[in-house]
Amino acid sequence: MRACARLANAVVAIGAAASILLLAGCFQGTRGGPIPYNVADFKQPDSQVITTVDDDYKIAPMDTVKVAVYQVNDLSGEFEVDLMGNIDLPLAGTLRAADLTLRELDKAVTARLSEKYLQNPDVSVALKSSARRNITIDGAVNSPGQMAINGPTTLLQAIAMARGVNGEANPHRVAIFRQIEGKRMGAAFDLTTIRKGKAPDPQVYSGDIIVVDGSNVRSIYNQFMMALPVIGVFNPILGIW
Repeated sequence: MRACARLANAVVAIGAAASILLLAGCFQGTRGGPIPYNVADFKQPDSQVITTVDDDYKIAPMDTVKVAVYQVNDLSGEFEVDLMGNIDLPLAGTLRAADLTLRELDKAVTARLSEKYLQNPDVSVALKSSARRNITIDGAVNSPGQMAINGPTTLLQAIAMARGVNGEANPHRVAIFRQIEGKRMGAAFDLTTIRKGKAPDPQVYSGDIIVVDGSNVRSIYNQFMMALPVIGVFNPILGIW
């Protein structure tokens, strides 16, 4: 640990980004670093409001879409896609919506209404809210990447979605980064104590970034630093994991 202390002093002038890369291995196998553990007020992230979506966005179960039929208010409204991926609309009945784009659903609703009820209906479909929730899991896990979550999910469940930690992992140091009140915040968790039932299994939310410490953390943090603004990530986290 003396070597780690000397190294910490040596890299102060280099800055937060370099210090992460140099200190990543100092505490492998143990807890450590200034990202706090046992954060009692690690709040939910800022709500994510979808205002625009790409043309190739695929509708997901539990999405809410807004269907407007011009000059026919009784057929217009906001409708939720059920767990089976279907949507029930006035007159049009049940339609498959999941895995369709908004444009494709627009065409399907128009065709259904044209069959029996309306001549040349003017239909528009927009996304009101999305249930397709993604988290990012990186670091010493077997299958890193973005994972879709469609309901309450805990940290252990998220790690399981990434096929668990790999042989290089330090399960005592797992960080969750999230956007709270416009700032990038972070908290550290110990998977070992969570698995033993000695600490609560925290809930993770859409937009969270989960990083598992390990011997490959240097390259992961290099990518992480390039992807996120340094000020946004390390203030108020204070810089070194």
